[in-house]
Amino acid sequence: MTVELNTLVREAHERVFPMPPVAGAVSDVRRRAGAVLAAWKVSPEIVEDALLVVSELLTNAIVHALPPAVLRLSWVRGGGLGTLHIEVTDGGCARPAGEPCAGIDPDEHGRGEEIVHALATRYGMHVRPGRVTRWADLVAV
Repeated sequence: MTVELNTLVREAHERVFPMPPVAGAVSDVRRRAGAVLAAWKVSPEIVEDALLVVSELLTNAIVHALPPAVLRLSWVRGGGLGTLHIEVTDGGCARPAGEPCAGIDPDEHGRGEEIVHALATRYGMHVRPGRVTRWADLVAV
């Protein structure tokens, strides 16, 4: 879709990927997201960072949250800049606060959030009854 605003042409795209609660779902959704970003002509540097953010947010939803998990990508380009918005919505925390995840090495826990914060221009979380959305924006020049 192309929208003209005050002689500035903006291009906007959106895609939603429901994530099935099965083994291999993260890699499958990541592969499909990569194909969509390539079709949108997102720069390869942003695609590389975006797919890492997608993997981290989806893995967090699988490990720590209740299904269903849904990935939403939106790409807006205009005025020489592009913003890729990545969000993953899940069913909320699967364990009571403070309860450790079985089989998770404490030395590995929490690194995904650090990766997202390092790669994203902006990031955050929205909590609503029965769902949590974690999001990140990557900006391309």
